[in-house]
Amino acid sequence: MDRDPEDGRQQRREGPTIRDVARMANVSIGTVSKALNNNGSLKAETRERIVAAANALGFRPNSLAQSLHRRHSFTVGLISNDSFGRFTMPIAEGLEACLADRQIAVFMCNATDDPERERQHVEQLLGKRVDGVVVTARRADRRPGLDGALRGLPVIYVFSQSDDPDAVCLLPDDEGGARTAVEHLIGLGRKRIAHITGPERFEAVRLRRDGYRQALAAAGLAEGEGYYLSGEWSEKWGYDAAAQLFAPGRQPPDALFCGNDQIARGAADALRERGIAVPEDVAIVGFDNWNVMTEASRPPLTSVDLNLRALGREAGRRLIAMIDGAPMRGVSRLPCTLVIRQSCGARTDTQTGTEDHA
Repeated sequence: MDRDPEDGRQQRREGPTIRDVARMANVSIGTVSKALNNNGSLKAETRERIVAAANALGFRPNSLAQSLHRRHSFTVGLISNDSFGRFTMPIAEGLEACLADRQIAVFMCNATDDPERERQHVEQLLGKRVDGVVVTARRADRRPGLDGALRGLPVIYVFSQSDDPDAVCLLPDDEGGARTAVEHLIGLGRKRIAHITGPERFEAVRLRRDGYRQALAAAGLAEGEGYYLSGEWSEKWGYDAAAQLFAPGRQPPDALFCGNDQIARGAADALRERGIAVPEDVAIVGFDNWNVMTEASRPPLTSVDLNLRALGREAGRRLIAMIDGAPMRGVSRLPCTLVIRQSCGARTDTQTGTEDHA
């Protein structure tokens, strides 16, 4: 009997099956399943022969069937409210790098601060039977939790906080990062250190302010009158604040610790226009280590790195543990790192372009 050519096309589309692998390796289908799923008790030689047969045939296991068998989908959701991705993308890179070892894929969703859109993403992720969810944002302030809507799934908030005290939250240590920055400036001999920062309604602003003041107090230094300036997250505010600090008739600071890199770059522009040399006359340190700003500043900007990729990797480790049944709760803050460039006057390797880390 002639074979229907349509049957041949269908077979080619489906590709090799687990039966084909079993036939080539001369074992049962059950033995192939054990070998490819890395479970059961098999001789190393048998397992290697089965893997070689699967590779030779180009066999790919049916991930849907595997997920139903194991009651896991090997997928997690990432819901972000960071439209530009400046904070979310490094977190996602760290998360994916960690989960890849467990062959877990990440579905990314951008809610753009729209509660209805976020609700739709939650429903879609539940429909995909994800094993857990990571929630992130462009700021680390508290927000309404998603835990109830996700019906018992493991949830971790990264660079974001839930208003549920039992939620698992991973944040950068803003206060510790600020202390590190100001201690570094003090170690360079700077004594009149001003702080230009963003709006105090942000928790990060308050924590960085506290870290700045703790470092001054520990070194026995006073905060100069008018040396703390809270405004907007913008270059213009950095420029205007620096103009205030260096107005005629007042004692100017010899260092600026800025609440983010945009503020720091604006301040550097204001000093350059006034003929004030950076770092010779005034040292500057920013926060966030956003390369778009730090590398465009003149001179290149020393800044506190939030270590967002490390936050993403740690989120992946904790999410895996939660999926496996480990109980977790509460807020954890991971250390920040100071990336030293020319704006503070510390030594850098100008020949190789490498940066010092403190």
